[in-house]
Formats: sequence, C-alpha cells, structure tokens
Amino acid sequence: MLCNGCEFHPELYYDVEFQIWVRVEDDGTLAIGMTDIAQTIAGKIMHVRVRRPGTLRPAGKPVATIESSKWAGPVPNPFECTIDAANPEVLEQPALLNQHPYGAWIARVRPMAPLAQALAGLVTGESARDGYCARVRNEDIHCKRLAV
Repeated sequence: MLCNGCEFHPELYYDVEFQIWVRVEDDGTLAIGMTDIAQTIAGKIMHVRVRRPGTLRPAGKPVATIESSKWAGPVPNPFECTIDAANPEVLEQPALLNQHPYGAWIARVRPMAPLAQALAGLVTGESARDGYCARVRNEDIHCKRLAV
C-alpha cells in the first residue's frame, strides 16, 4: 500500500512518529527498521552503527545510530530490550535502507517485557495506516528510493 508514494505495511508495528517499524520474528526476536518516511527524510544512508549484541537498552535509548548525507541520529528504541544482532548486510551496505526500507532491518532485539506489553506502545493495522498517511499528507512527504 502507498500513501504519497510512501510504502506502508499494515502487518508491522510502528512508533507514533512513523520513524521505525517493528516485526515479530519466528524466533521471538523483534526486527527494527526504518520506515519509507524516515529513509526519505534522511537522504542517502552512509553509515549504520548498532550497539553490541547482549547490550541492555532501556526504552527511549537508541539501539543504533544512522548517518546520512543530511542527518545523523539515533534509531529510537520503543521498549526495554537486549540487542540480539545487527544486520551484517546493512552494516556493509547502509544504503540498503534507502533501497529496501522494509526488507533491510537494522537490529534484532529481545524485549525484556512480555511481547504484548513491549508492543503495546506501538501502532499497527488500520490505525497505523491512518496515522502514516496523515503524516505524509500533512507534511507533504513524497517518498523516493535512492539508487546506489
């Protein structure tokens, strides 16, 4: 599904600003990635740094840092978790986040709280779609994928 050219996946969980998405993996970890909105605003991603596996991250503290041609900043962490893994493909080729924002996860984490409690602060489904589409319309964001 698209809103102003920005890809949206209703099965994922999103932070309320629609900067990150979260996907529940079969092994119980949660994959965290950048939304199409975030990669468009950031511009070409040049560097990704993920905290060391095993590191405990409180809610609100970043799990990773991203540097782009326009911006440098944290990948928000919506819940307390332990870093399980970094995506080696993204570390090697950071611009994958621009090309495939929903296929290129940044980090996998293990929530400290039960899954339902960890995901409770995120939005999904129809309410996420409504908020996502409202943000791109209100801020006149038109997503584009950057070639590498």
